[in-house]
Amino acid sequence: MFKAVLDDKEPFVPLKFAVLAVSDTRTLETDTAGALLKTMVEADGHVCAVRAVCKDDRQEIRAHVQAWVADPEINVILTTGGTGFSGRDVTPEAIEPLFDKRMEGFSVLFHMYSANNVGTSTLQSRATGGVIGTTYVFVLPGSRGAVRDAWEGILRYQLSSQHTPCNLVELLPRLNEK
Repeated sequence: MFKAVLDDKEPFVPLKFAVLAVSDTRTLETDTAGALLKTMVEADGHVCAVRAVCKDDRQEIRAHVQAWVADPEINVILTTGGTGFSGRDVTPEAIEPLFDKRMEGFSVLFHMYSANNVGTSTLQSRATGGVIGTTYVFVLPGSRGAVRDAWEGILRYQLSSQHTPCNLVELLPRLNEK
């Protein structure tokens, strides 16, 4: 769809990630989407510093995210699950109020990539992204296909210091400017 350019002359900067699966039924052992995210993040040279599973509960989701945002070692938080329209899907409601800045383009790009694989069913996702303090946060659907679309189509490139003409890594030192 889009041409991504990685310049291997630029130094690679590994980022530290936290991965949170939001589910009333999954455990760390049965969370295949979170496990896939961890595998893809690490295969691209980054570090998955922590991975957890929590219930579809706004306060529990927020507690995980806020603890990781408070950790200066965590650069990126990826959540998976809870982005649909059922009564228990509350991940966007839990996290979006915490955003200092919303990343509208992430949702747009996610739906463009997702539509290639699931067609109009992409409208059933409320994937979102933003910045909380100096941490990037991306809220992804709970399916392996959706997390693969997000990582392989968007995040792998924007979270690489080698992506040109620009990337989110080069903005990290400036996120707390006032």
